[in-house]
Amino acid sequence: MLCVVPAAKAQNASPAAQTASPAAPNASPAAPNASPAAQNGVTSDAGTADRAGETASSGAATPPLELPLDGSEGRELLLREFRPRSLLKVPETAIERARFWTVDIHTHFFYRQRHNRQALEDFVDLMDRNRIAVCCSLDGKLGSQLDEHLAFLWKDHRDRFAVFANIDWQGDGQEDRPETWACQRPGFAQRTAEALARAKQRGISGVKVFKRFGLGYRDAAGELLRVDDPRWDPIWQACGELDLPVLIHTADPLAFFQPIDKTNERWEELSRHPDWSFYNDQPEDDFPTREALFEARNRVIERHPNTRFIAAHMASSGEDLSKLARWLDRYPNLYVDPSSRINELGRQPYTARDFLIRYADRVLFGTDGPWPEVRVRYYWRFFETRDEYFPYSEKAFPPQGLWRIYGVHLPEDVLRKIYRDNAARLIPGIAERLKAVEGETDF
Repeated sequence: MLCVVPAAKAQNASPAAQTASPAAPNASPAAPNASPAAQNGVTSDAGTADRAGETASSGAATPPLELPLDGSEGRELLLREFRPRSLLKVPETAIERARFWTVDIHTHFFYRQRHNRQALEDFVDLMDRNRIAVCCSLDGKLGSQLDEHLAFLWKDHRDRFAVFANIDWQGDGQEDRPETWACQRPGFAQRTAEALARAKQRGISGVKVFKRFGLGYRDAAGELLRVDDPRWDPIWQACGELDLPVLIHTADPLAFFQPIDKTNERWEELSRHPDWSFYNDQPEDDFPTREALFEARNRVIERHPNTRFIAAHMASSGEDLSKLARWLDRYPNLYVDPSSRINELGRQPYTARDFLIRYADRVLFGTDGPWPEVRVRYYWRFFETRDEYFPYSEKAFPPQGLWRIYGVHLPEDVLRKIYRDNAARLIPGIAERLKAVEGETDF
């Protein structure tokens, strides 16, 4: 049996849309704008145009049966259809809650829930079941969003949620005209510092900086804002003076800065999200290198030793913990969180375990949630068990790398520091909330 795919669509497909498995070099993928049938390996009527003359001349000819590229009966397999079932038989540890009451310092209750009251109540129930005492929501954009977010989270659950403010680079400017943005006006950094001081009086616990700072926001000339631009120094200085840690997301995994080709280990993920790529392969691209972003961030950290910086997602260097170790050794005011990176840590369990034990005082637990309960419990399994080869996500197809992970079985004293004590020591308002939830006073 043959699987017929339109040659024209195969030739015109973009690299990110070509989803044939490497084991199936002759499979022709559907083009980016193909119909759902074509995207699943089944051709549309348009794909039989080259046979139209044959059909017309016979008057009764029937096109060949077209079958999906599903790997069955000797057919080729599309990578997006690959669903391997592990045959490995190893012990599995069912963990339904964390060893200790924990603090999740990296969550997004506005961007993931959009102030849905029932969703919030459901997640508070999940927090209770899993021993999550406090979540830090990082979505308090200065202005009306901060007001709304505080009101939403603190109406019934002030003891369970801390809030980080966000810098409003745009202000009342037009989104598509960066020259009109607030950050282009004289005195922006000082006004932001004053706004943070007022927000601190209202009870915020830190400042979150998103990765578009350095990779998305632009100045009046159309250039990307520089992370280490001295214009922003009054903001970072104020954060130190106000005792507000800065949780900063800079750059992304290394694969996102490499060509989307057969050698890219995150090819499948980037084929679904080509907009996540920061590789300069288009004439209009002007992304800085990943190393340049790291160096700019590190210069800011070095210039402001009295400000605590928490580098999100293992400082975007989860693939190279030796590099991250060098940064932690050099900058005593730098900390990290493992949110959305147990996929990276769990595929290198020996190296990750050594790292987490050595830097137990510098790692603060985070998930990047709120996530479904299945994924939350994978975090407990990763940190607490010696389990082998288990998923890191509830999704059927691994969303951040085609692999499974292994547990690192951390000692209890290390777990306690990462899960809660470091956050209670470094983030204002956390120790008081932990005490309110569990009645402890010794941190």
